[in-house]
Amino acid sequence: MAAAAAVVPPSGLEDGVSRSRGEGAGEVVVERGPGAAYHMFVVMEDLVEKLKLLRYEEELLRKSNLKPPSRHYFALPTNPGEQFYMFCTLAAWLINKAGHPFEQPQEYDDPNATISNVLSELRSFGRTADFPPSKLKSGYGEHVCYVLDCLAEEALKYSGFTWKRPTYPMEELEEETVPEDDAELTLNKVDEEFVEEETDNEENFIDLNVLKAQTYRLYMNESAKQEDILESTTDAAEWSLEVERVLPQLKVTIRTDNKDWRIHVDQMHQHKSGIESALKETKGFLDKLHNEISRTLEKIGSREKYINNQLEHLVQEYRAAQAQLSEARERYQQGNGGVTERTRLLSEVTEELEKVKQEMEEKGSSMTDGAPLVKIKQSLTKLKQETVQMDIRIGVVEHTLLQSKLKEKSNMTRDMHATVIPESTIGSY
Repeated sequence: MAAAAAVVPPSGLEDGVSRSRGEGAGEVVVERGPGAAYHMFVVMEDLVEKLKLLRYEEELLRKSNLKPPSRHYFALPTNPGEQFYMFCTLAAWLINKAGHPFEQPQEYDDPNATISNVLSELRSFGRTADFPPSKLKSGYGEHVCYVLDCLAEEALKYSGFTWKRPTYPMEELEEETVPEDDAELTLNKVDEEFVEEETDNEENFIDLNVLKAQTYRLYMNESAKQEDILESTTDAAEWSLEVERVLPQLKVTIRTDNKDWRIHVDQMHQHKSGIESALKETKGFLDKLHNEISRTLEKIGSREKYINNQLEHLVQEYRAAQAQLSEARERYQQGNGGVTERTRLLSEVTEELEKVKQEMEEKGSSMTDGAPLVKIKQSLTKLKQETVQMDIRIGVVEHTLLQSKLKEKSNMTRDMHATVIPESTIGSY
């Protein structure tokens, strides 16, 4: 079909022109035709044929106790969980058939990790998969069909399968017969066809001439018999009895059709007369009921006016009490607001008082307590010890300096004596 040839597979897949049956489906075509939505059905059918070539029924389905998928299994949504598990199982088997080791996924594996592994293996075959991995999570759709179709192609290539040209059987040539042109009809052919149709129809219908001859013979026989019957010999009593016996059978009963408009009109007239007769009776009852209700309403209105007149001063008192109550509520609200404000101030003053009391207690305890004096004495004793240690260190340093000075002085005197020349040696010169 022309629509199927102009179909575009999933967006972002391999770039190229249209695919044949052997080249696999799923590559991008120049333009997307109106049959693009049904292209995945074609891809799915090709995938089933390729899986049969790979003997997936014997090697995969029977070993894993799986049902064989239908021709449109991955093209239509039926059970997303089952379809995703079937997709992962088929993808792993095809990757292994293509020569790449791949572990068979389990039911409780992470689906995102499984999809990423499948896509990485697909890219390792040189195929592109420029669509989000979430498209494969549903387990159906054009992207699922595309991935499985590409893996099936790689498995077929690895197994050495090649698509061959079809071999057509040789047919014996029959003698060529020149067909007659049906458009050119001659008058003779039309007459022949008409005669054939008449001969065929004669078997199904009675000849009118024969029927006329039969009716003429019957009429002649009846006319000959009528000359013999000139007067009746039947008894009148017997005739009347026979008429009474046959009379019920001679009555013609016409079945009424409910769809006839005359019946509808008769029914309308009957219903109208029934409504009018019923209305006469019900109208009296309704009028009587109306009069009773109106009298009752008048009584209720008069009683209401009497009660209002009798209880008018009580109503005024109630209104005045209601006004006083509203004023008292307003005053209560105002007083309540003042009380809350003063309560807040009291709480603040109480907090400040507690702080002052705490400070006073701390100062009093510090004044009466001898702990500071003990601390001062301890610090003084510590200072004395430190001064003693410092004096010792100063003495040691002074002693060290004195020794160094004495040593230096002795060294200088020794050097001076060593440099003095004796006078005997001087006189000899």
